Amino acid sequence: MKPDWDRLGSEYADSSVLIGDVDCTADGDSLCEEHEIRGYPTIKYFKDGDSSGEDYQGGRDFDSLKQFVEDELEVKCSVEDPSECSDKEKAYIEKMKAKSAEERAAQLARLDGMSGGKMISELKRWLGQRIRILKQLDEDKDDEF
Repeated sequence: MKPDWDRLGSEYADSSVLIGDVDCTADGDSLCEEHEIRGYPTIKYFKDGDSSGEDYQGGRDFDSLKQFVEDELEVKCSVEDPSECSDKEKAYIEKMKAKSAEERAAQLARLDGMSGGKMISELKRWLGQRIRILKQLDEDKDDEF
């Protein structure tokens, strides 16, 4: 399962979903106790700010895990139809629409450069959201020509 889990993490590295793992036999034991992890491997998922999480009961192969993420966890913010976007994303979309293509490209390069660094999960998620928005704005610009 570990190779599929790592692949899932790579696939969603720049998405609204954070895929992580904790070794409950080492430094993660207090976190595992807090979330009542009793068997290994255990998969928990957290939605909409829920801090206690829910146990995942689906398949353990890559395709099953990916389908669950797409159906249940991934937040899809579209520049063309921002109805699924958060207020923060909507504000960022409007802010970036007002910028020139060169300014957006510079911002995207700056954010891409930050994507490999260490940061807390909320900042990593926001970084990914901004990157996706900028890429969509760039795609929309390309579609106009």
